[in-house]
Amino acid sequence: MVLLRNFLNIFNIPELRKKVLFTLGVLIIYRLGAQIPVIGVDVSALQALIAQGGTLGGILNYLDLISGGVLTQCTVFALGIGPYISASIMMQILGMSVPYFEQLLKEGEYGRKIINQYTRYLTIVLSIAQSFALIGFLHAKNLIITPGISFTLLFILSLSVGAVFVMWLGEQISLFGLGNGSSMIIFAGIVARFPTYLGQTIYAVRQGNLDTVIAILILLIFVGITACIVFLEKGQRKIPVQYARRVVGNRVYGGQSTYIPFKINNASVMPVIFASMVLNMPLFVASMLATRFPIFKTFAESLTTGVLGQVVLFVLIIVFSFFYTALLFNPEELADNIKKSGGFIPGIRPGRKTAEFFNYILTRVGLVGAFYLAFLAITPSVLRWIIYIPFMLSGTALLIAVGVALESASQIESYLIEHKYEGFLTSGRLRGRGAR
Repeated sequence: MVLLRNFLNIFNIPELRKKVLFTLGVLIIYRLGAQIPVIGVDVSALQALIAQGGTLGGILNYLDLISGGVLTQCTVFALGIGPYISASIMMQILGMSVPYFEQLLKEGEYGRKIINQYTRYLTIVLSIAQSFALIGFLHAKNLIITPGISFTLLFILSLSVGAVFVMWLGEQISLFGLGNGSSMIIFAGIVARFPTYLGQTIYAVRQGNLDTVIAILILLIFVGITACIVFLEKGQRKIPVQYARRVVGNRVYGGQSTYIPFKINNASVMPVIFASMVLNMPLFVASMLATRFPIFKTFAESLTTGVLGQVVLFVLIIVFSFFYTALLFNPEELADNIKKSGGFIPGIRPGRKTAEFFNYILTRVGLVGAFYLAFLAITPSVLRWIIYIPFMLSGTALLIAVGVALESASQIESYLIEHKYEGFLTSGRLRGRGAR
């Protein structure tokens, strides 16, 4: 009853209700667009090719998982949010290496607007490039019903416009909805396939390909992984901060103590998303060249189902965890702000020593968070080598789904707490006026 009452409270707050309904509406539009096929592609033959398995089937299954099941059906949203994520990664790297973009990042809101505009332009370029690569694959496999220059232009235009529209939908969620738009779109695509995974498991049990005990064990393993994600996402290191007392006239300011929370995973699911998108780029190119050059076939297979792919994913997640944490936290700026406010960390001198201490804590806590993300990302793939799992749910997808759900729940909870807090203050003021 308490859970149901808290859920109904969401719709009692006008601002929160608008955000939730707007986000759901945008996700519905995205899922409807994901069902519109591109005219002229033999989708049934494409799905039959994937069902045959092998190197190519494994590659397409992996890429299809990240896109939410729309890539292998050749819908207008086949590229999904991938081009925008890739463009964002490139722009962030440029922002840390190219002086012009570094200066833009320091110019506040104006600089961010310029960076976002460059990101949109780069998204269009990447969308055209990926559409061109995909149509090259379809040509090589004779999956196009009426090939020709007109179809090629229509195909590239459809997928590119679809990718730009998905980017726009993500931006609208970030502006007017709940959570990060890109993450929510990826989340919707992953969760939409959960009923399919359940159906595949039930079918495998009925056909005798999977024992009932093993099926229950698989379910418990994924529930356990989800529980680990939830538990570790809540973990944090609290750094105590003491503020000196100041006497101004007849009033005393400061003197209280608080703390700065450093989460085990400060970067949330963004390192996992970035790592998967970066891994997709060489994987997609290798899959295109695998039909002509055997060496690329071996390379693509090792990236998809082999040890190499898991090792690369493991390393990329760790690298992007530190990279994204560095974007979120500036130890020197944080230490300077605390010093200006008259605060200090007990036992640490204000200023440079405090910044060094923050950097020390962030590095060690961030290392634990990075390894936690990396280990959980590769766990389902390692389990798939040990036992038979009738569906392909990667640790990357599971981390994204659970992480985005936790972020959304946290934002909803903060709205509920804020609403109750404001209501309490209002009633208190009214009572005070009435007493007078």
